[in-house]
Amino acid sequence: MAKAKRAAFMISAVAEQFEIHPQTLRLYEREGLLKPSRSDGNTRLYTEEDLERLEVILKLTRELGVNLAGVEIILNMREKMEEMQRQIESFVSSLNTEISSQRARPVAKETVNSLIPVIELRTPKK
Repeated sequence: MAKAKRAAFMISAVAEQFEIHPQTLRLYEREGLLKPSRSDGNTRLYTEEDLERLEVILKLTRELGVNLAGVEIILNMREKMEEMQRQIESFVSSLNTEISSQRARPVAKETVNSLIPVIELRTPKK
């Protein structure tokens, strides 16, 4: 199966766009904060997702003064929260499907007949 082509940017273009030194990008990769793909010639290629992640890293470090260890913790927590959000959405979706199927299911005559004595017991006598 062929890979879908995605836009990818070389390290020099990314460094220029974000006004950082290419060594900073290499440091982020060594620290595990960024994971660019590689070309056949072993050139780092940054995707749109990598650039979005880099924006978060730079905002945390430049504007909020977070060190790289803190950035790693924050990014890991964000990933865990996103995964939990996906699980919650999946659970709610399956719950809604189950509720819809329960509402659409006709009640069997035997079920109604089995409930009649219970209803009669609970009905106050006059």
